[in-house]
Order: sequence, then structure tokens, then C-alpha cells
Amino acid sequence: MAAAEQVPTPDLLARMEAVAVELAAIGGREILATLGSRLAVQYKGDDDAIALLRDPVSEVDSRVEAMIRRHLADHFPDHGIIGEEMAVQPGLDSDFVWAVDPIDGTSNFINGFPLFASSVGVLYRGVPVAGALWCSTSHLLTPGIYHCGGGAGLRFEGEQVSCMPNPAVRKRLAGDPHGQSGAGPWDGRKTGSAAIECAFVAAGLLQVARFATPNIWDVAGGIALARASGSSVFQKDDREWSSFVSFGEQLAQMAQWRHPLILGTPEDAAHMIDIQHADDRD
Repeated sequence: MAAAEQVPTPDLLARMEAVAVELAAIGGREILATLGSRLAVQYKGDDDAIALLRDPVSEVDSRVEAMIRRHLADHFPDHGIIGEEMAVQPGLDSDFVWAVDPIDGTSNFINGFPLFASSVGVLYRGVPVAGALWCSTSHLLTPGIYHCGGGAGLRFEGEQVSCMPNPAVRKRLAGDPHGQSGAGPWDGRKTGSAAIECAFVAAGLLQVARFATPNIWDVAGGIALARASGSSVFQKDDREWSSFVSFGEQLAQMAQWRHPLILGTPEDAAHMIDIQHADDRD
């Protein structure tokens, strides 16, 4: 990469967003092409019986990540890559790292439950600066790509997304895998895909979402989307919640990142944190 491009200029951000959209589209096309097929499925983890049921990977996961890595190398060969299915790939330009989840919601996918995503996040020194998520459904009830990075806010398939909640709706929705949203002004939902929930927060379908210990590839692209839409993002370190800053500047640190996370409108995210504080005191 030329020296003039060592910082994320508007032109570079726009280029990276465009490539991220291409990568997410690769995931979406492969997913749609294999729907209804009998897939080879394996399970990651240790030999514990419960662990072996917890983390499936399909042949599509591995194939899509390999395709994404090859395509990315054609555009940004010096950038690093962190993917769910393959080894961390350091880049000559250590400032830029791409976090890729070829299929987020694999359990949903292999069971034919239609909520899953292909997620791409671009990090500059550990900070999400662009993202693209192909989602199996959307605020328009169609599959497509939510994306951001070039300075035009949150978009879906190239069109600006405006979050305009209906004031007549008295109880909105929260992504909450452990049911604590009942203590707040929301109805809880569990989608089985952290990436989808991030995208839905960004699009205004969920007011807030809470994640216990996500991996970087689950949420990197989604954090970029959420911030582009004006949502707040908070991370928990030890017992303290604070605004999310970065995944860390070192590649190994990013790959090992796992912290509780809350995304949402500023008001709803703050309310969810208050609930978390109350639970911690109990």
C-alpha cells in the first residue's frame, strides 16, 4: 500500500467499504446457492460431549472464508485477516485488519432456520471503520447487505437507512439471549446470530442488544454499522462498562478479544447497562 494510504482517508474508506460489500455478497451468494442441500457438517471444540454440539461448521463456512480471503488478497494483499474458520493471517500493513465470519448463525443455517449473516468488518488499529453484513432478511423483508464506511451513514443495498420508530408502539424489541430485557421496557428476542442483531440495532429493528462474550468476527462489522447509524456501543472490562474504543492494536490481542458488549440507542443502551449493574449487585 502506498504511504499516502496508511491512514483511512475518505477515498480509502470508500474503497474498503466497496470491497467489504463484495466480500459479503460472496457469502450471501454461496449461502443462497446451497439452501436445501445436504451439507457436510463438523463440530469444533474439545472432546466434551456438550462442546461437540455447541459449535458447528459447515462445508459452506470453510468454502466462503477461503473465497473471501482470495478476493481480499486481490484488493488489499498487505492487510491482515482474522476469520472464524481459518488461521489468523498477519499483514505487512499491520494497521489494517479484516474480521470475517463467513456464516454467523451456522446452527440456524444448517437447520434451515432463516436467520443468518455473512459478516465483514474493517479495522484500523483495532477500531471498526467500515463494515458490510449480508443478512438473510432485513427491514424490507428481503435478503441484502447493510454497509457503511464511506461517510454516508448506514446503507442497505446502496440506499440510506433511516431509523424512524413508530411512536404508537409502546414496547420495542431487544436482542437479549438471557432474558434480562424483561426487567426493562422491551420484549426480548434471541435470533441465534450476533451479526444479525448488530445489523438490526443499526437499522432500528432492535432498540438494544446485549452479547455475553462475542468473538471479534461476530461483531466487528456490526459495530461499524451501529456507530454509522448513531447507536452507542459499550464494552465491559472486569465489572465496569465503558464506551467501546477498540479491539486492541496487536493482531494477537484482537484475535483473543472477548468481552460483554451492549449496542443500542444511547437511551436504551444506558438503560440496559443500569440493569446489568443491578444484576451485578444481586
